[in-house]
Amino acid sequence: MAPRNLRSLLLSLSFILSTFLSCPDLASPASTSFNFTSFPSPALRNLTLLGDSYLRSGVLGLTRDTDVPSSCSGSVIYDRPIEFFDQESNTTASFSTTFAFLIDSVNPASFGDGLAFFLSPGNETLGSPGGYLGLVNSSQLTKNTFVAVEFDTRVDSHFGDPSENHVGLDIDSLVSIKTADPMVQGVDLKCGKLITAWIDYKNDQKKLLVFLSYQSFKPQDPLLTVDIDLSEYLKQMRYAGFSASTEGSTELHLIQSWSFQTFGFLPARPKSRPHNVSDSSVTNKPPISVPESESKLHRRLGLGLGIAGPAFFCVVLALFGYITVKKWRDIKIEKNFKAEVFAGPREFSYKELKMATKGFHASRILGHGAFGTVYKAFFISSGTIAAVKRSKHSHEGKTEFLAELSIIARLRHKNLVQLQGWCVEKGELLLVYDFMPNGSLDNLLYQEVEQGSLLKWPHRLNIAVGLASVLTYLHQECEQQVIHRDIKTSNIMLDGNFNARLGDFGLARLMDHDESPVSTLTAGTMGYLAPEYLQYGKATEKTDVFSYGVVILEVACGRRPIERDPADQKMVNLVDWVWGLHSQGNIIEAADKRLSGTFKEEEMRNLLLLGLSCANPDSAERPSMRRVLQILISEAEPVLVPRMKPSLSFSSSLPLSLEDLVSDSDDIKWSCPRNVPNQSRLKC
Repeated sequence: MAPRNLRSLLLSLSFILSTFLSCPDLASPASTSFNFTSFPSPALRNLTLLGDSYLRSGVLGLTRDTDVPSSCSGSVIYDRPIEFFDQESNTTASFSTTFAFLIDSVNPASFGDGLAFFLSPGNETLGSPGGYLGLVNSSQLTKNTFVAVEFDTRVDSHFGDPSENHVGLDIDSLVSIKTADPMVQGVDLKCGKLITAWIDYKNDQKKLLVFLSYQSFKPQDPLLTVDIDLSEYLKQMRYAGFSASTEGSTELHLIQSWSFQTFGFLPARPKSRPHNVSDSSVTNKPPISVPESESKLHRRLGLGLGIAGPAFFCVVLALFGYITVKKWRDIKIEKNFKAEVFAGPREFSYKELKMATKGFHASRILGHGAFGTVYKAFFISSGTIAAVKRSKHSHEGKTEFLAELSIIARLRHKNLVQLQGWCVEKGELLLVYDFMPNGSLDNLLYQEVEQGSLLKWPHRLNIAVGLASVLTYLHQECEQQVIHRDIKTSNIMLDGNFNARLGDFGLARLMDHDESPVSTLTAGTMGYLAPEYLQYGKATEKTDVFSYGVVILEVACGRRPIERDPADQKMVNLVDWVWGLHSQGNIIEAADKRLSGTFKEEEMRNLLLLGLSCANPDSAERPSMRRVLQILISEAEPVLVPRMKPSLSFSSSLPLSLEDLVSDSDDIKWSCPRNVPNQSRLKC
């Protein structure tokens, strides 16, 4: 720690101590007030971004900004807890919040699901995508605690939604207590215009009011009025924030400004000191003279300083020792890390990477992942191009980042996006990778034919083989087994020769080969998650095999894992759809129609059946990645795939806790794309 920072810390401690000694005890909590007219980068010091949320150009985005349908959820939470209840006076504060938001979509027919303003007892509120609005964890429906106002843009019948354009008050459930239609006041939530919302709770009237307008001034009449006493729900400290979600849509949710304040607490006052004596025991005394009062004050001050002085010195000494030891440990960890990867990837300077990315300019953004934002970097000195990943968790997990990177840096395989270097400087965590000229597989697989060349069948077969090869390496040939946990087409890059390169290890976990499956919160992307992973949160090599199977079906069919059927607008699961054709004996009908039959029918059939065998609901029936690779290169016989899709079952060998036994596991069905838990906070 710099001397200047240490001096500031000592001065702050001195101020706190003097305030403590000189001020009377306060009985009432202070009101909370903050105002973000926009969100510049320094605003992140007071905000926590979870899931798919991001900050760009002074605006908060809650869900992915993409022109292809996706399913995601994100939250933004004010870091400091807010006190709504004064226990001594039994007073609940009123509150008022105002924010400007925008809901839009690049595709007018692709909307859902909406956003919500919430008050939550925790600061890690991130729920599932889809109808859960990023507010509710679908696997723990009975454990959600919140007060929220939802701005919903899709009808979810199981939540009793009245329309695809409504505002509602939710308490611990997405079944709204009361709703209102904004169109009554001429406001369309999905119009793409900036909308200002005012939410007022008046504790004295036990009333919550919601106002909406395209203008910046508050309307006279509220859109939604709810007679309700929130005091029972606000007795704990609460965090304020926003959440939003999508499910197979391109809906975009932005927050441009936000203000919040509580009011209604009684003025601060000294605590009462009741006497436990009778009237007869109190003797009358003459008025106290000024000199005697000053003498008592000096004695009290001297006594206070005599006690507080040594205590203050001990606190400062202990704090200084803690800071010194912590700094020494951080330096030691960083030095050990540098020594460990010295022979491998190089260490870049922050200045070098900043210059190569034009100061991390928005025009250089290639995409967003679990780890953070990816930028295109031009190194003028060497004339080379690279991809730089900038972590969105810059101030947390540094030790874990260094420890894990030291192992991942050793990975060497022709089908991995190779790590060139790293940078840990100025509070930033930066990774430098090889630049892939053909971008990600999903961009090439789903682009319109008019926009570029169609991915040819030989390239698709080569991608399947390359991906199987690198997963065999990660699962069975590394010193420590690597479970990727987020295999999907957007994480598969293509080099200049259309060879597959697996990247984005932001969710990867390392484990010894003889270890039991990793137990963790469910993480990954909807449509690629194995059923048993959703049920138990246990990541194994077989969960990677399932994700691989879905990717293979995408490559063969040219369809996304979950798509909306244009005919009846129902969501269609790719695995279910292909298995349905297989049960009818028409699996070849699943082939990508854009290929116009320019493939060998036997190769297409074998690839589709291999994809189904990997995506088998029963993890025990899935082949290993080594077996998959052998099948692809004709060194092993294909796995037999039953005509009817096996029923969903789970191995009894997986350990179950009491919480697992009483959870809402019956709600999880393979054909239902909504019930997908999400990771609370994505970390490298």
